[in-house]
Amino acid sequence: MADEKLGQSSHFFFLLIAQEVKKKKIIIMNKKNICFFIFNANINKLLIFEHMLKLLKHLGKYFNMMSKVLSKPKKYSVFLGQLNLELQKIGLNSISIVTIISFFVGGVVSIQTAFNLQNPLLPKYLIGLASRDSLILEFSPTMIALILAGKVGSSIASEIGSMRITEQIDALEIMGMNSASYLILPKIIASIFFFPLLVVLSMGIGMIGAWIGALSADITTSEFLYGLKYEFNPFYITYAIIKTIFFAFIISSVSSYLGYFTKGGAIAVAKSSTQAVVSSSIIILILNYVLTDLILS
Repeated sequence: MADEKLGQSSHFFFLLIAQEVKKKKIIIMNKKNICFFIFNANINKLLIFEHMLKLLKHLGKYFNMMSKVLSKPKKYSVFLGQLNLELQKIGLNSISIVTIISFFVGGVVSIQTAFNLQNPLLPKYLIGLASRDSLILEFSPTMIALILAGKVGSSIASEIGSMRITEQIDALEIMGMNSASYLILPKIIASIFFFPLLVVLSMGIGMIGAWIGALSADITTSEFLYGLKYEFNPFYITYAIIKTIFFAFIISSVSSYLGYFTKGGAIAVAKSSTQAVVSSSIIILILNYVLTDLILS
């Protein structure tokens, strides 16, 4: 009902625009079946206003859904069963891709750092130091989150979207269950719990890859290890984990939202999956800047 009222109000709004356009005597020129419209009104402002209305609508639906998601589960045995399943799908199934990407990226970071620091005045242990800070501060929390947004986010959106179009969610609600809490809350908790572990794993594997890359760049193991330990600040890991917790919540909740409100058929599920990856990635990049400015500045 709310969507229908919003659609009627939007239709009425654009009818008013059409009347104003007629009053301003818009010139219409027909040339080779192409109509050129010359508007005196500022159409760009109207389009921005329309997008703002859509954004507010999505925000309202998102927070309304989250209020249902964060409610107390009725049966903890069922909830724990779902949580165990999500820990396996979201966490354990992501270990392999995180390990492979972290290892090779760590090696590439080390080799590129060694190439850029080919100066006899610079000590070689800086390769280890630069690789350590690059992996801990930025690559492991942010890049792994973007990768997981593609893997986990698309999986969540397509799974819930498929349940929506096949009316499985409607069946849960008919049985008196809180479908949002039953389906989404275990995914959010599993993401918040397991993503920091994946990031810590990424840091360790990335440094192993950086060590092997440093060996190929004629950096000795002692020099590299000295750089890894040189003026190490443990708060860097705390900072990375804080960011990862926020990223985990964004990926799981935004992807669940887009899947939960899917309408249509299989094509709509595919669109929801794509939107989940794009939206989560954009929010992660914006939030990365905000959190970095708040925590490190």
